Amino acid sequence: MRVANKTMYENIKVNLARVTENLVKANNVVSTGKRINNLSDDPVALVSVMNIKASLSGVNQLKRNITMGKSWLMAAESALTQIYDLLSAAKALSVEMANDTKGQSERANAAQVVDGYMRQILGLANTEVGGRYIFSGTKTSSAPFSFDDEENPTQVTYNGNSNAFSIRIGAGVDVEVGRDGEEVMGDDNFDWSDPTVGNSNVFKVLLDLKRSLESNDVDGIREAIGRLDYVMDRVGDIISDTGTKMIRLETKESVLKELELAYVERRSTLEDADIAEAIMELKAVETAYQAALASSARVMRMSLVDFL
Repeated sequence: MRVANKTMYENIKVNLARVTENLVKANNVVSTGKRINNLSDDPVALVSVMNIKASLSGVNQLKRNITMGKSWLMAAESALTQIYDLLSAAKALSVEMANDTKGQSERANAAQVVDGYMRQILGLANTEVGGRYIFSGTKTSSAPFSFDDEENPTQVTYNGNSNAFSIRIGAGVDVEVGRDGEEVMGDDNFDWSDPTVGNSNVFKVLLDLKRSLESNDVDGIREAIGRLDYVMDRVGDIISDTGTKMIRLETKESVLKELELAYVERRSTLEDADIAEAIMELKAVETAYQAALASSARVMRMSLVDFL
């Protein structure tokens, strides 16, 4: 059967195009180290890879949340521990000043020490991490506590809200890493006649102690000792709760790291090429390409003279 030259040349073009395409694909696999570089390479595996990448993105976001949460909890634990120590120092000073051997001038000096403790506690209660206040509830851009009068304060105002700032650590799982400042420092409406309702206010206890020291009121000083014990117990409980939350975040972080590793290994199995095998494939395709070029060139040089 006679084969027209045009048909022969068209077949040569098609064959060369196919071999060239194979060469390009094999080269892409070797150069990228990836078995899948285009949708047509393996559509089913590509969908799985895209799903894994989406899952990895979610895991990384949760890890970022946890990193931020841990920094907040560490800052809170440090601030609360220092507040506890200052309250403990105020109590020790109160015990000393409640002694009948102490005089009015000594108690007046002690009042200034208590004022210093209170100002330090205010600064700690306004602790911020990355420009966000950790004891303001969800109003993290506002400093939670302020004096009504910087020179001679008579009360401390809470400027935050009662909704603790939370982070997401899993599907539908949130952890409070910020605090409602009134939960920590207490509210102004606390009534010592019924201590089972509300939280005693740390600043009010210190302000009352300061006034008792300034007025040389020994009974008021002695009363402050019990109240300091009360607020110290609450702060201690919050420190313990903060440590428990830190452990929870660290545990979740470990789980996420293992999950991330599993996702990465699965993606590698689907996506990554066996380099040694890919190089061998490239060599084979190169050989086929060279042979196709040589064969095509030989056929296309043929003319009627070759048959005479």
